[in-house]
Amino acid sequence: MSDETVDAEPNDRLRGASAALVADAIRTGDPFPGTCGFAGLLADPPDEIAPVLVRDVLGRQPLFVERDADDPIRSSAWGFDLTGLDDPVAVPAGSVVSDAETGTGVDPGAGPEIRRIWSLQTSGPDDPAVAQTAVDDAIDGALVDLGSGPGTDTGTDSDGRLAVAFSGGVDSGLVASAVPDAPCYVAGFEACHDVAAARAAAETMSLDVRVVEITHEDLRRVIPEIAAATGRRNPMDLNIAVPLYLTAEAAADDGVDRLAVGQGADELFGGYSKVVEPAEDHRVDADTVRGARTETVHTLPAQLERDVLALRAAGVEPLAPLLDDRVVDAALRLPGELLATPDQRKVALRRTAAQRLPEPVWSADKKAVQYGTYVAREIDRLARQNGFKRRMDDHVGQYIESLLAT
Repeated sequence: MSDETVDAEPNDRLRGASAALVADAIRTGDPFPGTCGFAGLLADPPDEIAPVLVRDVLGRQPLFVERDADDPIRSSAWGFDLTGLDDPVAVPAGSVVSDAETGTGVDPGAGPEIRRIWSLQTSGPDDPAVAQTAVDDAIDGALVDLGSGPGTDTGTDSDGRLAVAFSGGVDSGLVASAVPDAPCYVAGFEACHDVAAARAAAETMSLDVRVVEITHEDLRRVIPEIAAATGRRNPMDLNIAVPLYLTAEAAADDGVDRLAVGQGADELFGGYSKVVEPAEDHRVDADTVRGARTETVHTLPAQLERDVLALRAAGVEPLAPLLDDRVVDAALRLPGELLATPDQRKVALRRTAAQRLPEPVWSADKKAVQYGTYVAREIDRLARQNGFKRRMDDHVGQYIESLLAT
């Protein structure tokens, strides 16, 4: 292989897994080879596999390639973020990208060849008792790994290196239970739901919670920074990313370089209201709980791309134990009754959590982050204060564009 087709930093070509493991996953088609996601360049693969770019089945690691790259594995043609690329597009989750004279590309008739080789399993459901045990074991294993990873002990050399993004709900509560000595961070406007819930849960669990109080000046400052890092300019994406970014920024200022998050639990375990009665809900096409849950899982690659890029831009590397391959595999095998019922959502996850968390935490209902932190409300308020009234079409979007233009 010529020097023109490899990165200058060999150890940074492939993130999240070893080359041998990824090569085996390509050969076998195994979507869950035992990682929390991987992406990058498989530069020196063994046997019959040519050098390729890879991105895992859920897109847990972002990866971008030039839209019309003739040689996509050349170092200047791809990257883990949007910087340094002229016309970047996301590599689809579960795909490999290689050189081709006439590639299918991300645009028809142009660019690299993209082949989807991993897909989410659709087998199951398992017997309820078997399925619940599998979830228990998978989550326990993922949390043990988080608790034994680098920067989780209490020694001087690693103090402050790992923290938890904590909102007081079952997802972040499970994550925090694995690293009880790590500081927890919650961001929100004064008197918001998430700050109150985090404080109450932290007291119950004897955790150290640090509140990041968001201001209007914070919103005006970070919205352009997040848009630049993620390429997202729409209000919904920015409403979600702002509290994540500010949480991570505060943690990074305190010396944290890894932030454990609860991302993925709602999608995998049936946390959305639209999953409960899908046949009667216009927001999903499926008419079964499992089918509706699968629809939400397919939204994860785009969401995770936004969240990971925002968190990295704020100065931390996210760790998402509830997106461990073992957890994903077990969750996809759950029967509908262990996902969501009219009385409870994330049934299996809560049963697992009840073994680790006090009742007020494992049973707590969670607001969407943009509402639980008041960020959506306050961006709307800023828009109206700056002359973008609700009677206008997409008044918040117009306000955001005005911020990005300055």
